[in-house]
Amino acid sequence: QVQLVESGGGLVQTGGSLRLSCAASGRTFSSKSMGWFRQAPGKEREFVAVITWNGGSTYYEDFVKGRFTISRDNAKNTVYLQMSSMKPEDTAVYYCAASIAYLATRPLQYTVWGQGTQVTVSS
Repeated sequence: QVQLVESGGGLVQTGGSLRLSCAASGRTFSSKSMGWFRQAPGKEREFVAVITWNGGSTYYEDFVKGRFTISRDNAKNTVYLQMSSMKPEDTAVYYCAASIAYLATRPLQYTVWGQGTQVTVSS
């Protein structure tokens, strides 16, 4: 069973950058698609980005295209979310999750979740 721990959240100014990391334990990490989701107060959890097991394919929600980049290092059992040109509306708790589905975008397709890391973008 994969376990996930996010880190790298914090406070950043509008236009700034932040890199989130998600460290995984478990032998099956490299076989999973990994996704990032976020949830702002009072809102539903929403999809941000996903990367396939070998990093060969990625998919982004429209509101982060060109600003965020998802990547992974299977040797380190870690997936990353590089965020740049950040906006106040990016403020949320960010979660990483693991899925056996290809380029999954719906929360129900993910079976393992991290505890989340808070990202706050000041205006």
